[in-house]
Parts: sequence; C-alpha cells; structure tokens
Amino acid sequence: MAKESMKAKERKRAYLNDRYEAKRTELRKLQSEGDWDAMYALQKLPKNSMKVRKHNRCQLTGRPRGYMRQFGISRVTFREMASSGLIPGITKASW
Repeated sequence: MAKESMKAKERKRAYLNDRYEAKRTELRKLQSEGDWDAMYALQKLPKNSMKVRKHNRCQLTGRPRGYMRQFGISRVTFREMASSGLIPGITKASW
C-alpha cells in the first residue's frame, strides 16, 4: 500500500493539472509566437500543474510500479484479481 501522503500528492497534482491546463496551452501558443511575457508567465505557474508530473498509480492499492493502463491497476493486483476470477475473459493461461 502506498502512503496516504503520496496518494494526496498525486491528487493535488491531478487537481492542479486540471486547473491550469487551459492557461498553460494558451501561454505556450503565445510563447511560440515570440511573446516573452508569456514565457515568464509560464515560469510562474506551479510546477506540479504540469502534465508530466502526474504519476500513474494502482486505483486499489496505490502502487506506482507495474501499472497497467488498460485496467488502471498494478500487475500484482491484476494477478490477484485474475486468479480469483474477478476479471472476465482472463484465465491463468492467457497472461
């Protein structure tokens, strides 16, 4: 299980990304046109509002490694659920 503080950081990053996404794209467009003020405005936005700062985590356990995008869970949780028969269409021989 991931620490609650790490999960909270991820939630904060997701919130900041959603909040500043439109403003960031607009400033990037202005910056590409040569507007220096847009570059400075981009630098003043929170670092954690960048999309690349977000980290994929298992929805059930919060595990950051071995994340499977198709299912939204880690490989360990996937194996446990598949062995229990909770994921339809998955048999032990198929993974």
